[in-house]
Amino acid sequence: MSESKRPSDHHPRVLRSVSVVSFMTAVSRVGGLAREMAMAYFFGTSALKSAFDIAFIVPNLFRRLFGEGALASAFVPVFSETLEKEGRERACQLAMRLITLLIILLGVITLGGILLSFPLEHRLTPESRWLLPLPLLRIMLPYALLICVAALLSGMLNTLGRFGISSFTPFLLNLIWISTLIGLFPFLRDEPVFRIRVLSWMILAAGLAQILFQLPALKRSGFAFRLCFAGLFGDGKLRRVLTLMAPAALGMGLIQINVCVDKLLAFWADAAAPAALEYAERIVYLPLGMFGTAFMTVLLPTFSRQVSRGDMAAVRDTLERSVRHLAVIMAPCSAALVFLALPTIELIYSMKGGTFDHTSAVLSARALTAYAPGLLVFSFQKALTPVFYGLQDLKTPVRVSLFGLLLNLTLNVLSVWFLPHGWKHVGIAGATVLTSAVNGLTLAVILHRRLGMPRMSALMGPVARAIAAALVMAPAALYANQATSHAALSAGCPLKIAELLAMSVAIILAVAVYFTGMMLFCRGELREMAGEFRQRRTRKGG
Repeated sequence: MSESKRPSDHHPRVLRSVSVVSFMTAVSRVGGLAREMAMAYFFGTSALKSAFDIAFIVPNLFRRLFGEGALASAFVPVFSETLEKEGRERACQLAMRLITLLIILLGVITLGGILLSFPLEHRLTPESRWLLPLPLLRIMLPYALLICVAALLSGMLNTLGRFGISSFTPFLLNLIWISTLIGLFPFLRDEPVFRIRVLSWMILAAGLAQILFQLPALKRSGFAFRLCFAGLFGDGKLRRVLTLMAPAALGMGLIQINVCVDKLLAFWADAAAPAALEYAERIVYLPLGMFGTAFMTVLLPTFSRQVSRGDMAAVRDTLERSVRHLAVIMAPCSAALVFLALPTIELIYSMKGGTFDHTSAVLSARALTAYAPGLLVFSFQKALTPVFYGLQDLKTPVRVSLFGLLLNLTLNVLSVWFLPHGWKHVGIAGATVLTSAVNGLTLAVILHRRLGMPRMSALMGPVARAIAAALVMAPAALYANQATSHAALSAGCPLKIAELLAMSVAIILAVAVYFTGMMLFCRGELREMAGEFRQRRTRKGG
């Protein structure tokens, strides 16, 4: 088969896998949104809710570093290569040794963190708001170990092509979380501090559930889960994973620490700010998780396989098509959330009898307006980064992110110092988007200079046309929302029914306007995506 034909053969598989991951991730993200709706009802933007968010950041820091971040990005290419060249038994041995080492390392860190929290707590004054997160942190720290093991098991399943199981696994956290809020809270005494601690314990149960859920699928694929201490420090493949991981761990570790600093700065500036940021992030993560994260999940093993075969033409074509598809999908989501931030927040989080009031809605809507443009930016970066990981070059993303770290931290400090009360967290959200844009463009320039990919001529036109269509769509959707809401309330509809009706009309009109704009501006991209799905159906039919 000629080189010009070969790259296209991979896209139906990538798009098919992305559709599976997107669906399963959508289930998880909808669950995450539902849990935040329940959290908004019980806790609003209270200091206790912000304290819980801060405490939960720490185990998530380790998840992103060791589970889904540097370690997974170093592990997947080596695991894929070992599986391809040396077979399942050797690949399983490598994975189990890595998991064993991870359990030892995180076990020590978790125990140390719990012990250190006690003297820190005694140094704080009784009226300090910083006393709120520490007890919750002690409870949830072991979740870091559990979720990192679960994330590595997901990386194994992704490499084996079992994207559905691994993508559904995060939903278990949401299922247990929501069940606790809705099913257990009504039977607990009405004391917010007690309730939030019970919820923290249930987070641990969710971490264990995510491990147990994936083990049967791994066993069916020929991988038995067991701790493997023999040869732990003499395994050359394991050392290679750790060597690849080291530079990325440094960069990603600093980035995740910066995420923690963002929330800590927000908590210092305003007790309600971390909660408002979390509510806005949860809405942004819904489309980002469905598509941006789904593409990254599929592209990492795809690029690893293509690079191991030396098929750089396939890498380039897959990357360019993925960016074009993400632009078509994310541009309308981003524009709609900018224009409809407050109606979206009020529809989702404001409920009769809950503690999420108008002030909470305004604070969260401001954060959502700042985060929404990041949908395009975050997705672009998520498509580019796996190329470097597939090339087993983890140093370049680290160097780029180190500059972004300094930029982000500087912008955050300036926001806290100079922006007025009620807007400081908006500056923090905007700094995240701007930093990610700088990082993504820098990665694209480096990749283009090295390998001639992505070709800007293949991306600039489609991306600009998708944004143009979205910018025509969004004002029309806002007008439809406001007009319908006014008419429904004037007719005597209950508030929530009026909000739901107004948003439904806005979405229908937005889809119609955007599709019309796509037919005018982006017909080539529509044909490309439709052609790949048709090719997929033809292959399945054959």
